[in-house]
Order: sequence, then structure tokens, then C-alpha cells
Amino acid sequence: MNTFLALSKKEINQMTKEYKVVWLPIVFILLGLTQPIMMHFLPAILQSMGGIEGIMIDPTLAKPEGQEVLASTLNSQFDQLGIIILAIATMGIIQGEKANGMMAFIFTRPVSISSYLNSKILSHYVLAVLCIALGYAMSFGYTSYLFTSVPITHALIALVFYCIWLLFVITLVTMMSTFFNSSPFIALISIGVLFICRLCAGLHPFLDVLNPASNSLYATTILVTGDVETWYYVTIVVTLLLVLLMMIIMHHFIAKKKF
Repeated sequence: MNTFLALSKKEINQMTKEYKVVWLPIVFILLGLTQPIMMHFLPAILQSMGGIEGIMIDPTLAKPEGQEVLASTLNSQFDQLGIIILAIATMGIIQGEKANGMMAFIFTRPVSISSYLNSKILSHYVLAVLCIALGYAMSFGYTSYLFTSVPITHALIALVFYCIWLLFVITLVTMMSTFFNSSPFIALISIGVLFICRLCAGLHPFLDVLNPASNSLYATTILVTGDVETWYYVTIVVTLLLVLLMMIIMHHFIAKKKF
């Protein structure tokens, strides 16, 4: 436990030196603000472009509901640009220490592989959750102000489901960082796999149960409808099992000193 705390403190200090604790929250706050503000002013922007043929604004068209706007924040902002930013921010989580020899040095000390991996994943996951929560809170506030109010219970449940998806994201990038030595390749393959998972979400009910990205889809569904189906929890269990499997694979990889 003391080793885990010491390694976690080292990770926090490293993230502070790299200013991740500053620029990541700012980026996600801006992402959270973008969607409600853009959707609120979009009709006025299009109306001001009256010289463009083919654009017609229906003045009787009702504004979208707050639930739809907040759900689009998860879909259009966090699940696209947000995922790319997180992958880039964490692509060197282990690769950097392999490159400078710090990883080999750490394991000359009485440090368990589990403590090492857990400190890496947990510290970056907590930072990611805080960033998402800040951006989500800003989007929730502006959505409730500019559109209609969103039930706080639905918003919180949706955030929990999205954070399960976020755990898979951080663990996957960490695993890629363990396997490969090129930061751009780590980011590229991580983003590719995550986007494929996200694109496959919603294609078939059976696949949705096995797809970690379905947690993000469920989050948006909960925001819009307020319904939480039983199989949603099965997907959570499957996602956590996949996270555990990736942890075991990384542990085996490091134990064999393949780095």
C-alpha cells in the first residue's frame, strides 16, 4: 500500500510538471461549453448567412430539449475530440519511462508490478474523470440555462455510465503504451480501436452487451429517455472484466521483461 501511494504521488507530481492538471480541465470545460452555446446560436448564425442559397430557417421550429443537448455533448464533443485528447495526453504513460530507463530502474526496487500499473491507471483515470465532470457540469449548467432543465438524477446516472467507458479508454491506452515504443503509433492505434468500438455501439443488442463503448451510448439514452435497462449493468460487468483482462496482459508482459 505504501508503495502504491508513493508511486501515485510520483504520477501526480509528473502530471503537475507537465501541466496536465491545468490544460486538460480547461480543454474539457471548453468542450462542455461548446455544444450548448453552438446549438443555441446556430439558428442566428445561419440566419446571418442569408446570402447562401438553400438555407432556410423555420422560425416556428422548437428548440431542442435540454436532455438532447447534453446528450450531444457526450456524443459530439467528449466521444470525438475528447477521446483524441485523452489518448494523446496519456500515450506516454508507460512508454516515456521505458524510453528513459525509469521503468527498469523502478523495478530494481521492491515494487510490485500491480502497484506500478494501478498507480498509473488510477491517477490518470481520476484526472480524466475530474476533467469530464468539470466539462459535463459546465455543459449541464449552460444547457439548463439556454434550453430546458435536465433532471439531475438522469444526468448523474449518465455520468456514471460514461465514466465506466472512460476507465476502458484509459486502460486501453495504458496497455498500448506498454506494448509499443512509438508515441504517435500508440495514440493512432488507441484512437482507432476506440473509434471502432464507438462506431459499433448500437448496431446489435448482443454486440452492445459486449462492447465497452455501449456505456457511452447508454449514457446518452438515459439522458434522453430516463430509462435504465437491466442489460446496461451486464455491459458494465463485461467492461470491468475487459479492464481486468488488460491488466493481467500488461502484468504478464512486464513480468517477462519484454519492455
